[in-house]
Amino acid sequence: MVDKECIFCRIAGGEIPSSTIYEDEDFRVILDLGPASKGHALILPKEHYRDLCELDHTIAAKVLPLAGRLGAAMKKALGCSGFNVVQNNGEDAGQTVFHFHVHVIPRYKDGAKIAAWEPQKADPEQLSRLSSSIKEAME
Repeated sequence: MVDKECIFCRIAGGEIPSSTIYEDEDFRVILDLGPASKGHALILPKEHYRDLCELDHTIAAKVLPLAGRLGAAMKKALGCSGFNVVQNNGEDAGQTVFHFHVHVIPRYKDGAKIAAWEPQKADPEQLSRLSSSIKEAME
């Protein structure tokens, strides 16, 4: 399914021009217009899925290998020393376009910090309760 109101559906379908760096029957990969670093790319499925929870399993199985190929190509072409693979789900998690997509962000020595956090201490009893609650919800 394609959502005619979704900007990423329109880009992935070729209706809106983009700096496309890869395309196959399932995906279009474009350079981000608001990059976190030089070469920041977005993997866009051509079908519309709101987020990871709605993503088709066949498409899901193809996303991570594609991200790996893209990251390896970035290291070779751009000289970056690494890359982040980022996928946001929900407004509070930073998702701004509600069409599943994956960011592949090249990282450079001494570059800006991206997707970083300060580890906190975890209480073992709380971890046990959280673990039980999440396990139960997955059944």
